[in-house]
Amino acid sequence: MTVVQFQGKSAAKGAVAPKGGLVAALDIGSTKIGCLIAEAVPAKHRTSESDDRHTLKVLGTGYQLSRGIRGGAIVNLDEAERAIRLTVDAAERMAQRTISEIYVNVSGGRPQSQRYIGSVPTQGGQVMQRDKNRALDAALDQVDPGRRSIMHITPLQYHLDDASGIKEPVGLFGDNLALDLSVVTVEAPHLKNLIMAVERAHLSVAGFVMAPYAAARAVLAEDEKALGVTVIDMGGSTTSFAVFHDNHLVMADVLPIGGQHITNDIARGLSTTIAHAERMKTLWGSALCSSVDEREMISVPLLGERGVDTVQQVPKSMLTAIIRPRLEETFEMLRNRLDGSGHAHFGGCRMVITGGASQLNGVQEVARQWTGRQVRLGVPAHVKGMPETAHAPAFAVCAGLLNYALKPDEHYELPRHKVKQVERAQQNYVTRVSRWIAESF
Repeated sequence: MTVVQFQGKSAAKGAVAPKGGLVAALDIGSTKIGCLIAEAVPAKHRTSESDDRHTLKVLGTGYQLSRGIRGGAIVNLDEAERAIRLTVDAAERMAQRTISEIYVNVSGGRPQSQRYIGSVPTQGGQVMQRDKNRALDAALDQVDPGRRSIMHITPLQYHLDDASGIKEPVGLFGDNLALDLSVVTVEAPHLKNLIMAVERAHLSVAGFVMAPYAAARAVLAEDEKALGVTVIDMGGSTTSFAVFHDNHLVMADVLPIGGQHITNDIARGLSTTIAHAERMKTLWGSALCSSVDEREMISVPLLGERGVDTVQQVPKSMLTAIIRPRLEETFEMLRNRLDGSGHAHFGGCRMVITGGASQLNGVQEVARQWTGRQVRLGVPAHVKGMPETAHAPAFAVCAGLLNYALKPDEHYELPRHKVKQVERAQQNYVTRVSRWIAESF
């Protein structure tokens, strides 16, 4: 995401990783936790002026079965801490390096996306740098996160009088300059729980990134981000998505449904264990029917049964009949959420699906049917040193976090009076809750 520079940004967040510097990414998911440690090295050949001045070399990888996490949120701090420790330790041992800070994804916290427009008159009739700064301040002054935390602030475009879609207004003539600002926020307690779990593993959080935005960093082509695209990260318990237009993040959101719900449906529908339901989904699962499904039989061990009746034979068509409705529900919810947001048109007619659950056979066809868009599977670009097992949609978020760590976005600070206003609102909320608890109990 290209972000023009303004005053008021946090300068520490905008620089490219230094030569020889380590960057680390931690993908905290509901089914797996992954960690990648990479080294930023100078690029030997540059094909264009827009190329990054550094490239990445993966030194260590680690991943563990997720514990203490449900729906992208921490539900058991001790188990989550242990899983994070084991994952990071495996990556550090492979890299033979020790890390102190790490970039972390956010796949929960009920994100919200809002747009604000700051408008100011130009001084002298020609746009100067100070006019850009004043337009930014006017837009930021309208941002009111309340008790939520700001994840991403993105200047989308400028408006100069009746002209819109302006990327760089300096030097142009006009009477009124307006800035269109996109702001993504999440619940503050969600981030605090993630910070606590990471810090208990003796690490500090270098930055948070929304999961679909991180995935987009790894799987999108530049033309896709420019023309408009919707990225869908299908995880274990959540399906997060983000809309991009003109190389900018327009919105991000999360649905509380994922691949684990399909596994649970199979386990319930066929009366088998969750472990075997996951195995059947991986080996034979499909959302598409074929002519031989009625004749092809699958052995299903019955849950809790012993003796000669421990296994039943079911046609493969039963598995498809369980999987497809859940996928249709997922994409119907996604379509409704996009249409209700008012940002669906920014994504154009193209979708890119990634994440572990996106590898299920027939997902692209179901998505195409229910959204009416062109759909492709997103696989992270090859990074030197990354094992082949990590070159898959399931590791798109982790690979995107590394890309973000190499070149983070500019961060923008709210005006001081707005920060104080938000702090007072949060303190008043805590006071009211404490008073209610004291009076009730």
